[in-house]
Amino acid sequence: MLQRLVRVRAIAVAISSSSPKISSPYSIPPTFTRTLTFTLSRLSSTMASTDDSLRKSLADKHAAVEAQGNTVRALKAAGAPKPEIDAAIEALNALKLEKASIERSLLGGSETREAFRQAVVNTLERRLFYIPSFKIYRGVAGLFDYGPPGCAVKSNVLSFWRQHFVLEENMLEVDCPCVTPEIVLKASGHVDKFTDLMMKDEKTGTCYRADHLLKDFCNEKLQRDPTLSSYKIAELKHVLATLDDLSAEELGAKIRDYGIVAPETKNALSDPYPFNLMFQTSIGPSGLSPGFMRPETAQGIFVNFKDLYYYNGNKLPFAAAQIGQAFRNEISPRQGLLRVREFTLAEIEHFVDPQDKSHPKYAEVADLEFLMFPREQQMSGQSAKRILLRDAVSKGIVNNETLGYFIGRVYLFLTRLGIDSGRLRFRQHLANEMAHYAADCWDAEIECSYGWIECVGIADRSAYDLRAHSDKSGVPLVAHEKFSEPKEVEKLVITPVKKELGLAFKGNQRMVVEALEAMPEKEALDMKAALESKGEVEFQVCTLEKNVTIKKTMVTIQKEIKKEHQRVFTPSVIEPSFGIGRIIYCLFEHTFYTRPSKAGDEQLNVFSFPSLVAPIKCTVFPLVQNQKYEEVAKLISKSLTAAGISHKIDTTGTSIGKRYARTDELGVPFAITVDSTSSVTIRERDSKDQVRVDVEKAATVVKEVTEGHRTWEDVWLNFPHHSSTSADD
Repeated sequence: MLQRLVRVRAIAVAISSSSPKISSPYSIPPTFTRTLTFTLSRLSSTMASTDDSLRKSLADKHAAVEAQGNTVRALKAAGAPKPEIDAAIEALNALKLEKASIERSLLGGSETREAFRQAVVNTLERRLFYIPSFKIYRGVAGLFDYGPPGCAVKSNVLSFWRQHFVLEENMLEVDCPCVTPEIVLKASGHVDKFTDLMMKDEKTGTCYRADHLLKDFCNEKLQRDPTLSSYKIAELKHVLATLDDLSAEELGAKIRDYGIVAPETKNALSDPYPFNLMFQTSIGPSGLSPGFMRPETAQGIFVNFKDLYYYNGNKLPFAAAQIGQAFRNEISPRQGLLRVREFTLAEIEHFVDPQDKSHPKYAEVADLEFLMFPREQQMSGQSAKRILLRDAVSKGIVNNETLGYFIGRVYLFLTRLGIDSGRLRFRQHLANEMAHYAADCWDAEIECSYGWIECVGIADRSAYDLRAHSDKSGVPLVAHEKFSEPKEVEKLVITPVKKELGLAFKGNQRMVVEALEAMPEKEALDMKAALESKGEVEFQVCTLEKNVTIKKTMVTIQKEIKKEHQRVFTPSVIEPSFGIGRIIYCLFEHTFYTRPSKAGDEQLNVFSFPSLVAPIKCTVFPLVQNQKYEEVAKLISKSLTAAGISHKIDTTGTSIGKRYARTDELGVPFAITVDSTSSVTIRERDSKDQVRVDVEKAATVVKEVTEGHRTWEDVWLNFPHHSSTSADD
């Protein structure tokens, strides 16, 4: 309870420059957890949970004001005594004040979130975690550069991702090109369907994403208009819930109905129309081979399935992983790192037998309990609830064990990075969001000042991708299950007559034969019926990119009873896909807080990064400029380097308090201060507690704590405590 109080009060100081300064820091007893996560999202979530009750109170108060106003008017009309009228007016004014107070409470949440967000972004840009790309040329929307601390945080997140997923699951990691031939993305459906609906300012030509215009309008009304009726609130919330299901015509009609115009100019907007989000390019100097910058990394894994399956000893299940850049030509990039045009994806494709989606390590995560938001709760207007993963899988809320296993592993990954588990939920896709081929899909959503943000998608994509590439390429992307005993099965046998095909297609004979042999059963039966009735049929050969005429004499299609020694099938795919930039931004917000300086005259920024992701693990400070102390600092620095601990040494004469404040703002968890030649102090960032340690043990202690082999609580209990009036605390 004390931790919650400290967290909320610290945030209140962080976000309101006009509020009174706190004159002394809040002290937490050593028995409490040292690393506190101070988040605005916890505060805003509390306000969001009371939003409906506040609106009900406002409606009741509005009715009371109306009734009391009628009472005043009736008293005046009846010529009532002045004291009675004055008392009625006083009661009316009191009700109006109460109504205004509720209105301020309703409107304050978004202002608070914006102030907090601005404090975070200002700190991130000033300390060079990230900055707009090409800044001296006024930048380009949707492109950002990571600076030194940002690069370090990103590198640490990706390193832990590899450890948590690739190493733990013995995944096969690949690295594929960013430039992708058009035929690959044609097969995957991206060329035809990877679009968003766009609208243009009819006078200036400025482009806007249509669904964002409608979404922003609805959110703005819900957050800033306290006079909305319950009917209107329900209507706007329904629009937000069904936004992804609206056609271009329906979306345009809604925008016209609400009178939405271009945000900057207030000009009229065009009708919505589809815009493909991929960056197009050409491969080679002739320009005749079209290509695209990949919008995701997954396709590189799918097209390599055959070789990866062979590399894995022709055994299922197995997973392949890839980390790399992806590119989407966003119509209107916004929200900093959350919606950009170039970003880092980390994707996993777990290939599994569609008849057996169990997972041998499912029991390791089955007893995890966290916020889940099944589609039934969403459709009925309920909130996310804590659900035991085992129950979600056994009740069929989550489609299968393997999907459930990866949901559990994603939860562990995010919370170990430093994401607040109370602001993390897994939301199931609604029917209007699901791809037609998907068996089930969940998003890991993290709450930040922008609301709930999708950061990880975990989908059971069935066998769609491998089948699509098999059909387009003519290369079967299949797996095999060998039987211990041969089985008699009725089999559709497709036998191309190579002599007839050779005469008809000459050099293209091989590609036609391969396409015929790769036909799905339904297509083959349709061809058989057409050949028997018409004698010939048009047949598309993907590798030739054209239709050819197949005659009855060119192929035999019939069902036969055959003995089979193996089963041939197309594997299903479970795909966890991670938006690394989005995760990192949410991590920045979840770990940011401010605390007052000792004098209480300023607020000091802190990022409470776990050691796992902190850009620098430790700083080394000689207390004063003294050659002996500086030699000890250099000795400790060498020990930290040998131990593989990233650190920074600062021998400037700046006061130790200011040096602590500078490194707290970078999220450095530990500081070693050299104030003698025999022992040093180690300070922990969030508690500001210090212990005294022998010089030769300092690097070892820091290494043990940063790598998780020892807790700060254990260090606190086993080393002498130190306090210093010269430091910031």
